[in-house]
Amino acid sequence: MSLRRNLVIVMIGSLASPTMAQTSRDWLLQLNTITTAVPFLIINPETRGGGMGDVGVSTSPDGASQHWNVSKHAFIEDKAGVSISYIPWLRALVPDISISYLSGYYKINKMSAIAGSMRYFSLGNIQFTDQFGNNTVQFTPNEFAFDLSYSRKLSRRLSAGLGARYINSNLTGGQTVQQATTGPGRTVATDLGVYYQNEDLTVFNKDATLAWGVSVSNLGAKISYTNTSNQDYLPINLRLGPRMTWMLDDYNKISVAVDLNKYLVPSPPVYQIDSSGNVAIDPNGNPIIASGMDPDRPTVNGAISSFYDAPGIVSFENGVTPVVEPGSRFGEELREISYGIGAEYWYDDQFAFRLGYYGEHISKGNRKFITVGAGLRLSVFGLDFSYLVPAYFGSTNLQSSPLARTLRFTLTFNFDDVKKDNDGPPSE
Repeated sequence: MSLRRNLVIVMIGSLASPTMAQTSRDWLLQLNTITTAVPFLIINPETRGGGMGDVGVSTSPDGASQHWNVSKHAFIEDKAGVSISYIPWLRALVPDISISYLSGYYKINKMSAIAGSMRYFSLGNIQFTDQFGNNTVQFTPNEFAFDLSYSRKLSRRLSAGLGARYINSNLTGGQTVQQATTGPGRTVATDLGVYYQNEDLTVFNKDATLAWGVSVSNLGAKISYTNTSNQDYLPINLRLGPRMTWMLDDYNKISVAVDLNKYLVPSPPVYQIDSSGNVAIDPNGNPIIASGMDPDRPTVNGAISSFYDAPGIVSFENGVTPVVEPGSRFGEELREISYGIGAEYWYDDQFAFRLGYYGEHISKGNRKFITVGAGLRLSVFGLDFSYLVPAYFGSTNLQSSPLARTLRFTLTFNFDDVKKDNDGPPSE
């Protein structure tokens, strides 16, 4: 296995859960986690959503909407804004991994907006060694991405957005691994988003706002780190969900939001084994698939077929003949959906308190955590923080999570004293 894929798997593993408890259910034990390159693109880099269980596709627009849903900026009220975030990442494992995030937006008029962001992921200082364990060079692997987006209202309550992203991932510093010359992986991707917001509702005799959002992020070409033909998928992600906000009175309001997430990349298949228990190989030297689909597919094909390519729960009768448990393929597709639930309370649009929960199936990564957060707004200046607590209820056989004690910090600056545009929104 190449260093390129080893590094990718290690990064994915660091995002996943600790060791799972034993269970007698086979469908819990058959792990089939989806892995991609550049997983830093899917890590939430900002604090507000970090306090709400990593929820954000339909939350009210703000300076960090670029990560969640590029179409939300068309509904933002301020003329311009900037958001700066910093996250010490995986501090339960290592002391020097961090994520930095800078985002901003500008309202062109009342109908449209442009936005951009930059994120930088530093993996800390690493000592490289050769095959004999001798030290070679020290290097700080890093990844970064730049993106720009444009969003526009299609009606008084509906908007759409499109973003473009450049990605650079330098994990090896140009080291030669297994006779393969390595280098930075570079590619481009797009984000697509739709956002709906209706502020003219009354629920439980209170003024209310209903919103929903749909976003596809990181839709782009595969990425490669070597001079060979091996390429890896980007973390193409479908995110959708609703939000409901109630105005309790002139000073108090509360919002509840839900996000559902699914990777639009192929599920790993289950491979045929031979009588010795090894993976069976066809005459062309390729592993034989017992259930599922060939994972080496074009990006668009892989995104579409990701809704029906799960291999399901496979056992091997007599150690060789594959048997797929009835209904397990559809069940595995459902298990690939992770979810976040978050609540946010505001007092006088100045003080906020947030609470959330994120869940992922045990066979697909097993990330489960509770989040809390708070926010303060003073004129154009704002400060947010959030804290993550692993949440494996009823489990007694789990090691500590690498995500434990994750803190996020964000500074925001919103400017509404620029001359407002007089253009009105389009009619529905």
